[in-house]
Amino acid sequence: MNGLGIRAAHRPCTLVVCRGCCCGNPRKLPGTDHAWQLDRLRAAATDSGGRFAVRTTDCLGPCDQANVIVVQPSTAGRRAGGRAVWIGFAMDDDSTDDLLRWASAGGPGIAEPPVALELQFIRPPRGPRARARR
Repeated sequence: MNGLGIRAAHRPCTLVVCRGCCCGNPRKLPGTDHAWQLDRLRAAATDSGGRFAVRTTDCLGPCDQANVIVVQPSTAGRRAGGRAVWIGFAMDDDSTDDLLRWASAGGPGIAEPPVALELQFIRPPRGPRARARR
């Protein structure tokens, strides 16, 4: 067990959903139902039987590529060589479907991502995350 009392051997693939200054902001990104997307991700995680989890965070950094979601590998996925994958422009139902399909199949290190989702892979920011004041 780690210091939090969580058995690391059972950590599932996790979708980290940015909901900071730009991601999830209907004024900056009109026409996207951000609440519906997050509700849908959470409901699918609940229905997955623990195959994947969803959590939110404030600002991941690449605001010009919002909405940003990071797909973190499960413990088994990390052992198999999987690393966190950053997804940008994740605003429509198709990308949400692809994210859910990949996470349900095991995510990085376990399953190959959908080809269309690979087109949305972005580079993670380097160094400390500095957010522009808006």
